[in-house]
Amino acid sequence: MSRRGYVLAALMVATVVAAEAGRPTQRIADLKPPIALETQVPKSFGEWQVDESIIPLVPSPDVQARVDALYSQTLARTYRNAAGQRVMLSIAYGSDQSSEVTQVHRPEFCYSAQGFRVRGAGEGAVELESHRLVTQRLVGKLGGRTEPITYWITLDDKVTLPGFGRKVQQMKFGLRGKIPDGMLVRVSSLTDDEAGAFRVQEQFVKALFGSLPADFRPRYFGT
Repeated sequence: MSRRGYVLAALMVATVVAAEAGRPTQRIADLKPPIALETQVPKSFGEWQVDESIIPLVPSPDVQARVDALYSQTLARTYRNAAGQRVMLSIAYGSDQSSEVTQVHRPEFCYSAQGFRVRGAGEGAVELESHRLVTQRLVGKLGGRTEPITYWITLDDKVTLPGFGRKVQQMKFGLRGKIPDGMLVRVSSLTDDEAGAFRVQEQFVKALFGSLPADFRPRYFGT
């Protein structure tokens, strides 16, 4: 091998070693009390209670297989208030949110994969007791079904939306050698009244925030 070949080989080895040395190794999920969606998210709070008569949309078998492989836990429920308004809640939790491969998938892609036409409805915000929760709004359509959607994503106790902001947060954790956990929280309604749906969803999110154990609120809603 020529001298140049030896130099290139040495550089390649050094690059691999550096990459391995800089790979995050400490899972934040192992440092904090465990997430347990089924028990931490109450079935009744405020004026809302689970409506057992409504079964949330079930993914196709191939989509469900990918969900099971990607997420540590998932939760899907429908809630109903005294006025008869319904909100569907879906939470997907993953203990490793460090890369594009392991991170939670955006609802835009999940709904499109099931045949929905999805359009953005701008960013929203929910004024919680402790902070302002920034959310993403969508509207999905499939046949005669119209589904206004509100969602947000957490990395540890930081709220982020898809795109550059989430990548920056992932990099910050990686530089500290940490592997963040996180979740996708989505609420949606079946109605053609988009503005009304988003108002009801905001009320639902506020009530849900107040119902969770205080120590776990940052993991679901950020800080």
